[in-house]
Amino acid sequence: MITVQNVGLRFADRKLFEDVNIKFTPGNCYGLIGANGAGKSTFLKILAGDIEAQQGDVIITPGERLGVLRQNHYEYEEFQVIETVMMGHKRLYEVMKEKDAIYMKENFSDEDGMRAAELEGEFAEMNGWEAESEAAMLLQGLGIKESLHTKTMAELTGGEKVKVLLAQALFGKPDILLLDEPTNGLDLKAVKWLEEFLIGFENTVIVISHDRHFLNNVCTHMADLDYGKIQLYIGNYDFWYESSQLASRMAGDQNKKKEEKIKELQAFIARFSSNASKAKQATSRKKLLDKITLDDIRPSSRRYPFVGFSPEREIGNDLLTVEGLSKTIDGVKVLDNVRFSLNKTDKVAFISQSDIAITTLFKILMGEMEADSGTFKWGVTTSQSYLPKDNSEFFEGSDKTILDWLRQYSPADESDTFLRGFLGRMLFSGEEVMKKASVLSGGEKVRCMLSKAMLSGSNVLVLDDPTNHLDLESITALNDGLIAYKGAMLFSSHDHQFVETIANRIIELTPNGIVDKETTYDEYLTNDSIQQQLTALYAH
Repeated sequence: MITVQNVGLRFADRKLFEDVNIKFTPGNCYGLIGANGAGKSTFLKILAGDIEAQQGDVIITPGERLGVLRQNHYEYEEFQVIETVMMGHKRLYEVMKEKDAIYMKENFSDEDGMRAAELEGEFAEMNGWEAESEAAMLLQGLGIKESLHTKTMAELTGGEKVKVLLAQALFGKPDILLLDEPTNGLDLKAVKWLEEFLIGFENTVIVISHDRHFLNNVCTHMADLDYGKIQLYIGNYDFWYESSQLASRMAGDQNKKKEEKIKELQAFIARFSSNASKAKQATSRKKLLDKITLDDIRPSSRRYPFVGFSPEREIGNDLLTVEGLSKTIDGVKVLDNVRFSLNKTDKVAFISQSDIAITTLFKILMGEMEADSGTFKWGVTTSQSYLPKDNSEFFEGSDKTILDWLRQYSPADESDTFLRGFLGRMLFSGEEVMKKASVLSGGEKVRCMLSKAMLSGSNVLVLDDPTNHLDLESITALNDGLIAYKGAMLFSSHDHQFVETIANRIIELTPNGIVDKETTYDEYLTNDSIQQQLTALYAH
């Protein structure tokens, strides 16, 4: 168990949080949520002991061990992959190295023998003889092939290093697991494996993630960092979100009788009571939910941007035809004879084991890159708006304010009042619109790019991982805006819920062709015939 007592922290004159009192107990997975800049990662670092709080204490039950997902992907370059994973259990690794050093001695003394015997006993108690096989299982579960286990970390790709450090955090069944954005850089299979691992994990987990589907699947509680405090909520992310929205509606309706509010609350709880990520905890969770009162649910201070796209004209019968597109980059064929045609009602999610393949396709379709062979043709009634994965060229070297930056993409000579109002809906209020566009954060730049797209009035959106850099509030607003969008879409995203709620068609790019199905994302992933077809294409 990890107990937080009266913890507080300030940076300069800014208060992140104060008087935080909370207990994280075994058997639960806590999703730590809060607006960007609220201090989520900082709080996790305090729990890990990497940062010292200015007031209060963090108390860990004596003898319990922390597993922490480290973010420095270059810290272990000279070590073998399998060794890097086992470093996650610091004491076990120390015993292994000391044992090896003793056995390597040429002159083996009686004292050495006694020390070796002590270490062997401690090694066995920590299940050391199973350590290497456990590390290998974790790596394989996350998609790191056995042939890479004895390579050095320096020989791995960036994405592979992320998986190794995640395996390091999970290694040795830590009593408390601290994970900051563990799904970043993971492919679909690795995310699914991690979900199953955490659902079956019996100790304490505290996780930060922008992936709502992941939080819904693994979390038993949400720890909401808001108003400089942390409030615990029973249930997953959807329960927290809906309860905060319900609280806002109730707070705004002063005239509604308390009895009516109680009935609304009871109906709301009934919908979520059976929604448990861990079946063994469903009964106890339901009992806890049933005890929630009106005073227990609170409106959030979160601000949600408004995202709404309005096409200026309807698409005709022809949207897009692609014939035999192929492209090789740095000697690797990323697109091979890609062909498909789209209809005006399509909202197509493009997925692939290679993000480069999707980005390359989108760049070709938007005229930013030429194919080696093949053709494509947009319908004459279409107008496209493109949000690239890398938007740096739109901002680098610009001395324009946000207001002037957006003005250059306004189709009409709109007034400052109109543009300020538009930016206000995207959470750039007051004097914030006078900030230099070149110094914006990643999330702010994406909101600017979305503003640009909304002003265009396009009837086709091409969005390459648009949720990248966005916080949960902006992702939710974008998700809702795209569900309501009346035009056509080509998009990619690693956000499961985003794809599932928007796409009516899935196209997967493989090294040996495509799989194209009019279906939902969940149906696509669970359809046996589709998965067999994909296995054959990837193995070809």
